Amino acid sequence: MQPRLNPFAAAPDLIKLLTDFGTAITETGLEPSLMDLVKVRASQINGCAMNLGLHTRVARAHGETEERLYLLDAWRASPLFNARERAALGWTDTLTLVSETHAPDDVYAALKAEFNEEEQVRLTLLIVAVNGFNRLGIGFRLSEAPSPARQAA
Repeated sequence: MQPRLNPFAAAPDLIKLLTDFGTAITETGLEPSLMDLVKVRASQINGCAMNLGLHTRVARAHGETEERLYLLDAWRASPLFNARERAALGWTDTLTLVSETHAPDDVYAALKAEFNEEEQVRLTLLIVAVNGFNRLGIGFRLSEAPSPARQAA
């Protein structure tokens, strides 16, 4: 699949705002391993090659196991994820597929049981950010994150 254009080069100031937003969210105190799982899971659902490649590499570098990454797509059936991770993954699934799910009460109840109010906002904004980057990757058919200097395709 041919990339359509390099949004990092076409609109660097706007991409920097999105990148800064994403970076700020990762510095809010949620567990790095949890954030890694959320980023990979949203990218799996969306089918974003650019972000799947990036976030699985980062997750491994942060110590995530191959087995948990392999089983992430089946997190509901796997005993490898704790209650907090399950709540985050459920919230990731429901918000990534919000037009289908409409964020049901049972998924929110699981989230509320594991995350305080501020953490709920932090996690939700993380999901917003990763879905935004997924839409850039998918829309412009990026298989890897281009550098700002790379020419538009």
